[in-house]
Amino acid sequence: MATNRTFTMIKPDAVEAGHTGSIIKMIEEAGFRIVAIKKTQLTPERAGQFYAVHRERPFYNDLRTYMSSGAIVPMILEKENAVTDFRKLIGATNPAQAEEGTIRKLYAKSIEANAIHGSDSDENADIEGSFFFSATEQY
Repeated sequence: MATNRTFTMIKPDAVEAGHTGSIIKMIEEAGFRIVAIKKTQLTPERAGQFYAVHRERPFYNDLRTYMSSGAIVPMILEKENAVTDFRKLIGATNPAQAEEGTIRKLYAKSIEANAIHGSDSDENADIEGSFFFSATEQY
């Protein structure tokens, strides 16, 4: 059953390039309500915990290094059909394949530095949101 919440984070490349405000504006204009938001930086260990599902993949160490290379902006978002609608808004993982007008088409540098993360399921949205935010930080 679809829920009304999803998790996202603006990745280090987009934060470093100064796209945070533009991305948040796109998110809000698409009808999402920000339930929780902060700016933080992951340590390599915390990045490894967040991406533990990829531990056996060949890109895991590079992913840990990249995700701890600079500031990120994690958010919990709310909207009807949040996960599905947000995945449409961000576009394909590979920005070259992303549809025009999507966040990744506009702001991603590459498949690795693809500007933004979006949960792929309701279950993962809950897990990922809880990784960054306690219940008292969600409004």
